[in-house]
Amino acid sequence: MSHLAEQSFVPLAIAVLTVSDTRSLDTDTSGQLLVDKLLAAGHRLVERALLKDDIYRIRAQVAHWIAEDSVQVVLITGGTGFTGRDSTPEAVACLLDKQVDGFGELFRQLSAADIGTSTVQSRALAGLANSTLVCCMPGSTNACRTAWDGILVEQLDARHRPCNFVPHLKQAAPCESRS
Repeated sequence: MSHLAEQSFVPLAIAVLTVSDTRSLDTDTSGQLLVDKLLAAGHRLVERALLKDDIYRIRAQVAHWIAEDSVQVVLITGGTGFTGRDSTPEAVACLLDKQVDGFGELFRQLSAADIGTSTVQSRALAGLANSTLVCCMPGSTNACRTAWDGILVEQLDARHRPCNFVPHLKQAAPCESRS
């Protein structure tokens, strides 16, 4: 499978969505952490948005990004728990062509060291849709750090062996970053 890894870094075009009924872009530490991490890794922020936890608004935003030629990866933080308003998995799952079951499994395994058995209440998930990787993470800043440092930093790096997601993603059309 080493044929799926490249010799050089390939910067990806990434959109970040925060799902929250209580945060604003100014108080969104989880979304900001993802933005900081992706930029530090050499990727490009295409767009950043914050939406209330509404299944149809989430689905519409993610569907829009999946259809955009300029977006290769969508990172979503929030709305993955069990409260009555948490609807990110329901909003996103129907849009996925292929689920990446290992993302949620590995995320929960990594989270167990920090939060113990509470990790079973995480509904983190990921999948591919229209050659766009979509990753849904819990809304806590620590959860986003765990997902980025433990999974995404390597899987979004074309040099990571034996494989990574970069060869499975569409070629991004040039576009200006916006937030």
